Amino acid sequence: MANPITFDYDRAFSRNIGWVTLAEQDKLRKSRVAIAGLGGVGGGHLLTLARLGISQFTISDFDEFDVHNINRQAGAFMSTMGQSKLDTLANMGRDINPELDLRLLPDGVHADNVDEFLRDVDVYVDSLDFFALPARRLVFAKCREKGIPALTAAPLGMGVAFLYFRPDGMSFEDYFKVEGFDQQEQYARFIAGLSPAMLNRNYLVAPEAVNFQEKRGPSTIMACDLCSGVMGTSVLKVLLGRGGIRAAPWGMHFDGYHQRLKFTWRPFGNSNPLQRLLLKFIRPILHGKLP
Repeated sequence: MANPITFDYDRAFSRNIGWVTLAEQDKLRKSRVAIAGLGGVGGGHLLTLARLGISQFTISDFDEFDVHNINRQAGAFMSTMGQSKLDTLANMGRDINPELDLRLLPDGVHADNVDEFLRDVDVYVDSLDFFALPARRLVFAKCREKGIPALTAAPLGMGVAFLYFRPDGMSFEDYFKVEGFDQQEQYARFIAGLSPAMLNRNYLVAPEAVNFQEKRGPSTIMACDLCSGVMGTSVLKVLLGRGGIRAAPWGMHFDGYHQRLKFTWRPFGNSNPLQRLLLKFIRPILHGKLP
């Protein structure tokens, strides 16, 4: 009878070596990443970063899997329907690395637990639902206060839009400028800030699928997978201090459908004249008046 295969960290992540050094792999092992939201992109982020060898995570989600998650969410299988996203992804992470140090927050992130959520954290990975702007603003503000780098990768169409907020750089609030506006305008400003390039705007073939009043829109697994790759690489660069990342007001958008990559630079964030023009295009969409 063959000997059972046991987990060994060095062997499990030995194929990373070459792209990272042994010392860098050890640093990844000892780093802690916080991930808020384990749905469309968050689950993929956790599994990607776990396979990178990061061994400490603080993760949060209050939702359960449903059938409409099947098309894109890493933990969504018929066998997991109705189950906690948090517990499911925690188990998947431990199946990659049984030595994971996981802190689980089953009630989401809010004012009462955000300090605990960010305790000992080296990097914050934003994976909150698009419509969870109050929670997102809270976490980004706390990251800045605590000197924690914060990264977000948005799945748009069949591509990814990436933003990096350095603690000593432009803040989330200064970039998006949503304070004082009603909910719909905040959504418009969030979309405009996420994707100034809007590379995905001209291949939406069923515009009726977009309904901001019902808080729903189309999505693809390709976009989520691209997000995980871009996020994993960016987290590695931040944690190891190796290779530059353009921070806000710089943004990056890669669209797989058009096979295009575009970097954007928007000084003053959504107050930039180009962003004001983009907002004029976006606002009618949010009110159901699609071009």
